[in-house]
Formats: sequence, C-alpha cells, structure tokens
Amino acid sequence: MADQPTSPPTKKLYIETVGCQMNVLDSELVVARLRDDGYELTDDIEQADAILYNTCSVRQHAEDKIYSALGRIKHLKRKKPELAVGVLGCMAQKDQTQILRRAPHVDVVVGPGQLGRVPELLAKAKADAAPQLAVSLARTAGSREHVTSSFDSYDADREPAVRPSPFQAYLRVMMGCDKFCTYCIVPSVRGPEQSRPPSAIVAEARLLAMQGVKEITLIGQTVNSYKHKEGDGRTTRLSDLLARLHDIEGVERIKFITNFPNDMTDDLLQAVRDLPKVSRYIHVPAQSGCDMILKRMKRMYTAAFYEDMLARLRATIPGASVSSDFIVGFCGETDESFEKTVGLLERSRFKNSFIFKYSPRTGTKADGLFADDVPEEVKKRRNHILLDLQTAISLEDNRTFIGQDATVLVEGPSRSTTRKEGWDGPDQMTGRTACDRIVVFPGSEDLTGRMVRVTIENASAVTLFGRVADASATTTA
Repeated sequence: MADQPTSPPTKKLYIETVGCQMNVLDSELVVARLRDDGYELTDDIEQADAILYNTCSVRQHAEDKIYSALGRIKHLKRKKPELAVGVLGCMAQKDQTQILRRAPHVDVVVGPGQLGRVPELLAKAKADAAPQLAVSLARTAGSREHVTSSFDSYDADREPAVRPSPFQAYLRVMMGCDKFCTYCIVPSVRGPEQSRPPSAIVAEARLLAMQGVKEITLIGQTVNSYKHKEGDGRTTRLSDLLARLHDIEGVERIKFITNFPNDMTDDLLQAVRDLPKVSRYIHVPAQSGCDMILKRMKRMYTAAFYEDMLARLRATIPGASVSSDFIVGFCGETDESFEKTVGLLERSRFKNSFIFKYSPRTGTKADGLFADDVPEEVKKRRNHILLDLQTAISLEDNRTFIGQDATVLVEGPSRSTTRKEGWDGPDQMTGRTACDRIVVFPGSEDLTGRMVRVTIENASAVTLFGRVADASATTTA
C-alpha cells in the first residue's frame, strides 16, 4: 500500500497582548491569519515556535514590560535558534529599529497598520535569516491620503479561541485618530482616522453571531466620531450603524467605546435610548475639570461643555451609567486646577473612572511644549484623592441596586472566588448588566453565555452581589 501523505507538523504560537481593546482585537485577527498558516495557540512559552508581543505605547510602564519580556526570552532563542520572536503594534510603530538595537534577537517588528502581513514577514525572516521591519508612514511624511494608504485595512477570519469569552467580541468600526491630544501618542502610531464601510461591519457582526457571540462591543479611538460617506453621497453615522446591527439575529447586546465629548450627538443618544439591545453604558473621558489644563491637553472643550453634554446624555437616556478617564499631574496642574477636577468628579457621579498619573511620552506635543513640573509625590497624592472619591461614589450608587432585579449576561466563573484558597462554598458566576455593572452570584457553569435575572442583595464599590431570581428561567431582554 502506498504511504499516505502526512500533514506538516503544527507550529505552536504564544502571543501576549498589552494595552487597550484595540490591541485585543488585533491579536485575534493576527492569530486567525497565523492559524491559516499552520499555527495553533499555546499558553506554554517554552513550547512555542513563535512568540509575539502585541504592544502599547500609551504609558511607559507598558513599554518597559515588553522590553523586560524580550530580555527574559533571550535564553529561549539561544536554546532554540529557529524560534521566531515578533514585536507588533503601537510600540513597533513608535520605536521601529530601536527595538532591534535593544533586542537583536527579535525577528519581526510590525506596526498596527501592517498586521495582516505577519505570516509573510515571519516566513521571510526565516528564509532570509534577517529581521523584518514593516511600519506605516509618519503623519508628516506626505499628504493625508498618502499616509492613510500606508495603514493597511485588512479583514481576517475571526478566531474565537483568542477571546476572553466565546460569547463576547470586539468589532472595529474605525481606525486611527485625528484629535491630537497633546499627551497622546495614538495619532502617531495608529494613523489618520478612517471609518470602515458599514456593509463590512454588518457582515463581520453576522459572522460573530454565527460563532455564538451574544455581546458585540464596537471599538474605535473615538468611536462616536464614526462617519462613512457612501458613493451616492449618503453618510452613515454611528447611530445608523447601531440600528443596522440591532436587527442581527443572535446579537443580544451592543456596546461602543471610547467616546469623545464633542461628538456626543443627539441622534446617537436617541439611538441608545430607543434600541433595546444597545447597552445603557457610555464611556466618555473628561481628563480634567480645569479649562486651562483642558486647553493645554488640546481636548477642544471646556469643563462646562462636558457637564452640559453629560446633562443632555442623562436627560435623553434615564438610568444610563457613565464612566470617565482622568489624568492627574498634567503639566502646569496647580492645586486650584486639581480642585476643579475634584469638583467635576463629585458632581458627575460616574459609575467608575480610570485615573492615571501623567507621564511624558516621547513623540507627543506635550513632551516638547510643556515641562513635567508636578512632583511625583503630588501626582500620587492627587491620584489617591480622586480614587478614594470615585470609590465612595461608586459604592453609594451601587447600593441603590440592592433589592432590584437585573438582567445579567453570564460571562463565566467568578475569578475572585475561584482564586480563594480553600473556597468550598457554592460556585460563583459573574456577568454584567446592560449598564455594565459587574454582578457575582451563586450558579452553575451551564449558565455561561445566557441572560439571567439576578436579584441584587449586596454591593461593593465595584461589584453587585445577588442570586438568580428564578433558576429555571432565563431571558434575552
């Protein structure tokens, strides 16, 4: 009998992702491409044939983490010379050849606009025995059209195995950013703002629904800036896109992040109010409550504008939860400036806030224009003040849910409970409400991916605790 042809051995891929939701999605798309090239995922770095780091440049800590990781795997590369090592994403676009100087054992450096080429570049690095660099043009390298064309838009198969939950997925609606906040590196590393065609987004959402996804989160650097002009002159806005996605069978919840205050239009707020599947949760960063600091940040609005926008949002969508971002210790922030931010936080009563200490980023406008003149100990103190205030607000607001029923999309076992050594109580499950509050409750794993009604019995600043209202009943509301 003739020998049967054998399939080539499967290659093992280890990928580590740092940073925002955009990076999480990018990693999923890269893995989908590499799966077609014969790779399968492994969580054992020692067994990997390729190690990829998908990186972030928003804060120095994220970059330091990647350089430390690259240093740790040098011994692996010496032991396995055929091992492929890649640095992907924003840090690759920002540092480029500097990565190869600091870590000469890296084989590919690939910016966010070239991620569709990762399989090709890995193969070329091996064939040529030389590192490969693929990045997009700098914003100043030519016309907008020329620079934009260097950020490839690619649609890959989706890869459920990479997602934290098989029932939840990110869906990119736009790429790049044109806001140019002075502290932010994103416009430099992600390129000009580009909105994807709505037909492509709807088709991808249908694919996700076929894969069992029930909650889709639309992502963009400023997602509510989404506008796509059709050939016939019509413009599709985010509100129009939400309406089209709302009718997809199988999709039960739709979210969108992150938003820019100036683009929070009435039509978008009305869509959130009127479309039952759209989550009543909106993340819209304020960054500061001081007009002088906002001007230095080039945020293009005042604190009064932000508060007016927030009032309009809450008047249009009763019961909506809103979260925010703040940067403390930005260049020139005085005690008086900071107190204005405290006042904004007190009045706004956000569901939660992400609070960061300012650190200079090479390549941003702020780094060249302003001195980093707020001492580190002052930044730390202001950070703690805002965190403590937000924690108190979150706890007070969460307690108002005690005694109410909430519809929860169950994500799986509660990690905080499963990590407790010696825990012998009932299995604890976790999920989120339509307004994005975390709920933990006793239940079995077969509830994962289902909508259940949970009666809230207790609350902390970050979590609601309850019990299934009717263990035999689930809901898709």
